[in-house]
Formats: sequence, C-alpha cells, structure tokens
Amino acid sequence: MKKSTDKTAAMRQLLMAGPDFSLAAIDSRSTPGFDGGKKKGKAALADGADRLSSLQEKLFAESRAGGENAVLLVLQGMDTSGKGGIVRHVVGLVEPQGVSHHAFKAPTAQEQKHNFLWRIRRQLPTPGMIGVFDRSHYEDVLIHRVRELSPADVVEKRYDQINTFEEELVSSGTRVLKVMLHVSKDEQRERLVERLNRKDKYWKYNPGDVDERAYWDQYQEAYQIAIQRTSTADAPWFVVPADRKWYARLAVQQLLTATLEDMQLSWPEADFDVEAEKKRLNAD
Repeated sequence: MKKSTDKTAAMRQLLMAGPDFSLAAIDSRSTPGFDGGKKKGKAALADGADRLSSLQEKLFAESRAGGENAVLLVLQGMDTSGKGGIVRHVVGLVEPQGVSHHAFKAPTAQEQKHNFLWRIRRQLPTPGMIGVFDRSHYEDVLIHRVRELSPADVVEKRYDQINTFEEELVSSGTRVLKVMLHVSKDEQRERLVERLNRKDKYWKYNPGDVDERAYWDQYQEAYQIAIQRTSTADAPWFVVPADRKWYARLAVQQLLTATLEDMQLSWPEADFDVEAEKKRLNAD
C-alpha cells in the first residue's frame, strides 16, 4: 500500500500545474508517473477500483451521520479528449447513488439572464456526493474568450470570480479536483474519423467539432491562461496527457482516490447498542 501511495503522490505532483506551467511543453502521448504500457495500465485501473469504491462509500456514509464533505470533479478538454470515458470507466466504478453528474451545454435563455456561475451553483454536489462536471464554469473563459462571446473585460473579471467561488466551495467542505484532458490535434482528428467510420459512433459526431478545429491554437492559449490564472493552492489544476485513453483513465482514478484519501474519511459510529442488537438477532 505504501508503494502504491508513493507512486500516486509522484503522479499527482507531475500532473499538477505549477507556477511555470506550459501547456505547449506537455507531450499528450506521455504517461507521467507510470512506466508500464496499455496492458499494465488497464490492470492498474482494475486494481484501484476497490479502493476508490470503498472511499466513495465512506464519504457517502459520513454524510448520513451529519458529515458535510463532498467532492467536485471538473473535467475539461477539447472535443474527443475522453471526458465521457472518464465518467464511464472511472466514476462508473463507484456506487451510482453517491454520484451526481452534469454535462454543461450552451446556456439556456433562462440561464443567460443570470451570472455565469448561477447554473453552476445549482448543480453542485450535496454532502456525501461526488459531483462530476463534464465541462463547467470554465467554458465561460474558454470558448467565450476564443469566440468572443463576451467582452474581453468581462472574461478577464471571471478568473478572479472563479477563484473566489472555488475558495468558498473548499471552505464549505467540497474538495475541488480540476482535470484538463490534454489531447493533440492529430489524435483528435483520428478520433473524429473513427466516429465517421463506425455507425455506432455517428451519434457522437458533431460537424461543429471540425469548425472548432480552426481555432485550435486559440483554444490552447485560452487553456494556458485559464490554468495559470486559476490553479490555486485550494483548487489546483491537473493536466493529464490524453492521447492514450487508458493512461488518462488511470491518472484520473489515482487523482480522485488521492483526493478522497486527503479527506481522512471515517466510518460513522453506530448510534445504537451493537451488542444488544446482536443479542436480539440471535434470539430471533
């Protein structure tokens, strides 16, 4: 267990966006903190499932005894970066009743009448839950910056608003785990082509994704700025190379497990006389 924990800590440190973070310097096919291949990576993912599931159950159980802890996993990345796969293959390993998942689309007319964080607050995880955001409030400083959907001065103010918002979340007992799945432009193209070559993948293809590829460099710059401006001590960013799906899933599993371990969760004490209940059952 100690060896595994040490490896997780090393991976965590390697993936964390520090003061000198450079998105352009990250090899999207690399596997920081893991020296095995696909087969070994898939085995490691399977091996880590029980630990993650146990921690999630403990988090859920704590809330039933008045605990206020929760986790918010924010998944960001270019189209095809594997956000859905993380939800299925990592978050899908835990008890569904302890997970709340929301995929943010373009804001509705009602949502546009409010501050950009209004719809985010409505989907935050309650105590005991692992909340998963497939895209998030970061869209309001990413696509809004690239596509100029909001004035530049408005986007500029949002970085500080996001930092304040996340600081409040952490202060109230919600751990914020922010993950950018970093996929290359070439890998994205291959994944889009695969969707066009398979009938069972047509539903995942969006012609608009090709349009967005024309803004690839601008999106990379927008991510660089957003991560630099909002990777804080309370809510740091982790940038996960995502060209290898198996590695991205393993890395997020390790990051989520480590986040739960940091919370030092404990099983609630019985609010009844355990021995007395055993006697009652034996006498039944």
